[in-house]
Amino acid sequence: MHPVRKRRLMIVLFIVLFSSVAVGLVVYGLSGNINLFYPPAEVVAGKAPVGQSIRVGGMVVDGSIQRASDSLRVAFELTDYSGTVPVVYEGILPDLFDEGQGAVAAGQLDANGVLQATEILAKHDENYMPPEVAEALEASGKAPPGAGSGS
Repeated sequence: MHPVRKRRLMIVLFIVLFSSVAVGLVVYGLSGNINLFYPPAEVVAGKAPVGQSIRVGGMVVDGSIQRASDSLRVAFELTDYSGTVPVVYEGILPDLFDEGQGAVAAGQLDANGVLQATEILAKHDENYMPPEVAEALEASGKAPPGAGSGS
């Protein structure tokens, strides 16, 4: 093989190898930060992974909020009117979090089907609903009036 061709081949192989390693490292780094959205109906159906970071969104079920008297632990249920997921959260809830309101809980699903939440997001005014929650409620055919993904 001619020395010039051999050098070009080595450069091309180096670029391909380096690019493959770079892409692999980026994918590996991002995989730990991905948390996918699941509506409650899919969680109940067993489509959500157990032990991985996920987000579940829907409406907080009326009468489901239970606050611990000795800690910041709160248990409640989220529904898309097709399925209901129990959520446990320990921390300070957003000011706008309430029964009958839209919310998104981020955390990990345990083996019992309870979402151990690490973060709770609530809507920020009376017209806004997170896009994922609005889509899940529309898919179930039970979207409340005025539920849209406004700004």
